[in-house]
Amino acid sequence: MTPDPTDVNRRLEAALAGVAAAFRGMTAHRRESNCECHWGSADELALLKTPDAPLDEDLLRRTYWTTDWHYPGPLLRRILPPVTRRLAAGEVAFISGMDSLARLFVTGRWQDWPAAQRDAVREFLAAWWQHTLVDPGAKVPAHEALAFVAEVTGQLAPWLTTWAELLADPTARRRLVAAVDEWMFDLRGDRLPWSSWRDEEDTSCLALSMWVLRHAPPVLRDHDASGELCDLVRLLALPYADRWDERG
Repeated sequence: MTPDPTDVNRRLEAALAGVAAAFRGMTAHRRESNCECHWGSADELALLKTPDAPLDEDLLRRTYWTTDWHYPGPLLRRILPPVTRRLAAGEVAFISGMDSLARLFVTGRWQDWPAAQRDAVREFLAAWWQHTLVDPGAKVPAHEALAFVAEVTGQLAPWLTTWAELLADPTARRRLVAAVDEWMFDLRGDRLPWSSWRDEEDTSCLALSMWVLRHAPPVLRDHDASGELCDLVRLLALPYADRWDERG
């Protein structure tokens, strides 16, 4: 069954409200510090230690872009309500890419948080991923969103399963065509199309390649994708050396 984008967006709005409720009143750690010369002022740091104080766009960006926080968990909890809204709006991807924010999720160890907080994050990620796939107005390309949710959760298979389940939806199919076009240069060379999983690259790259090989060909044909792109997908079924023998 193809989901109604209106229902999908209602789910996303509910998930954003759930994040706001779960992390209301959070603050950065009282001992948190950073370099005033390279990060920001003492007054800005004080805002992060003040519950629910508004954070302007520049302060928010510098906070998740910085990698040397001493207490990343409390810091992430502090900024989650505004940052999830900006993530859903595509503003994080537009301003600075999402790699830094994904790293903050990882170093913040959100999956070790209390159950209510973990559940709020999981529901946001699931709702945002569904929105990315089926809402024509979604601001973040699916291939970028997949890299983000896979990095944040340490899992690839559940997100690919969701995408496969939604491929009756025309928007999810168009998103797949665009993603495959982005991925093929790396997949043909047995490289994962994002850089953060180098320790698990072989396993994850194989899983993504096999998923593309299974689901992409009929979608590419339906959307009149180029013969070159269809050929590149077909080559994923061949051993690595044979791919280059066929294409040169």
